[in-house]
Amino acid sequence: MKTFRRYIAPFSLLILCAALASAQSSVDINLGFGTAHDSANSGGIDNASSAANAFGSCTPGTGDSYCQSLPTMSGFFLGFGGDIMLNKHYGFGAEATLQPNRPDYGPLQYRQAFYDFDGVYAPVSEKRFALRILGGVGAARTSFAYTATGCVGTAVCTTQTEPVGNTNHFQVHVGAGVQIYLSEHIFIRPQFDFHYVPSLNQQFGSNLVPQGMIWIGYTAGERK
Repeated sequence: MKTFRRYIAPFSLLILCAALASAQSSVDINLGFGTAHDSANSGGIDNASSAANAFGSCTPGTGDSYCQSLPTMSGFFLGFGGDIMLNKHYGFGAEATLQPNRPDYGPLQYRQAFYDFDGVYAPVSEKRFALRILGGVGAARTSFAYTATGCVGTAVCTTQTEPVGNTNHFQVHVGAGVQIYLSEHIFIRPQFDFHYVPSLNQQFGSNLVPQGMIWIGYTAGERK
């Protein structure tokens, strides 16, 4: 929940701007579901059983029995977003997508998040559909945690997850989607994105992350 609250302020500001915009503008509020993918970094991390190098970097396949390979980035991503269209073709918005769970990262767990602020261009905008092209900048955050289980005898066991650090990188974001209106105000928008994140290859295999999302949302205001 702390991760979700981090993004409340930007979207609250977005809604406030919508309220102050002219009557000719419209505002979209979206909830998204999808996935993102990156290849695995070739390195590894020694697990807690290594007396000499616990949670230190290692190279898989070199005879270190404690060395665990690093994963690909994949799995389910949840998204929150919104935009303000100042007229039929131009606007601005913000998106945040993140993993609600914590997949394994060697002996650790990780959570990946992307957030960005974009200009929005709609070269085609009709009553029932609109083509949206987005471009902007933001950041990518990879947070790490360690989960350990401890027992008192055999009757009482507890599992605790402790954060162990995070990395933050600047990112450039581009995306395109088709916004299809199911009613006057409710829409669905399949969208394909690219996140270019310099130095993300320190955690994964590439700085370029493709992402696919399905956004469901509501449009308030005029769609001239």
